[in-house]
Amino acid sequence: MKLFITGIPTGGKSYLSKRIEKDFGAKHIELDDLREDLIAHPRYGKYVSFYYNKDEKTYLENTSSEDKWKDLIKQSEGIWPALKEEIEKHNDKEELIIFESVNLLPHLIQRDFPDSKQMVLIGESLESTFDRNKKSPRWGDTEELQKLEADNFFNVERSKYKEEAEKYNLPFFETIDDALNYVINNLI
Repeated sequence: MKLFITGIPTGGKSYLSKRIEKDFGAKHIELDDLREDLIAHPRYGKYVSFYYNKDEKTYLENTSSEDKWKDLIKQSEGIWPALKEEIEKHNDKEELIIFESVNLLPHLIQRDFPDSKQMVLIGESLESTFDRNKKSPRWGDTEELQKLEADNFFNVERSKYKEEAEKYNLPFFETIDDALNYVINNLI
């Protein structure tokens, strides 16, 4: 069985995946790790480094919410063939395999892996999103930039991930505990 866990950065995807792996013997594949290998790839490099080629403060302050989401879709769809190829390497496995990444947008998984299980983590508060981002910054190296990132994750991406989850009738969670309880009661 495949379980795809997606959602906002700082939503708890990695923590939840590692908990399920440890507690239930599942295999966890963090697809974000694959992106590092794709930076030099002629087809995928431009998508992987998309945000790093921009001035972060200017981008986050001056780009509309809709355009930010369109950019995330463009990046996700751009690297999707590489992620899909990695996922398909595990098609013959009988164990529970957890695939986790921010670029696992529900519409892509629904299209190519319709029989899999999916869940979306959307975070519980701007404050917790900011706290987690400070501990493990996604992009910015200053607290000001990390706060702008957290604001984007929680106030822009969160609603879009939730919309996609609702569109495909997928469970979405604000807290890791609620997501873990769902896994225990419905998937294990």
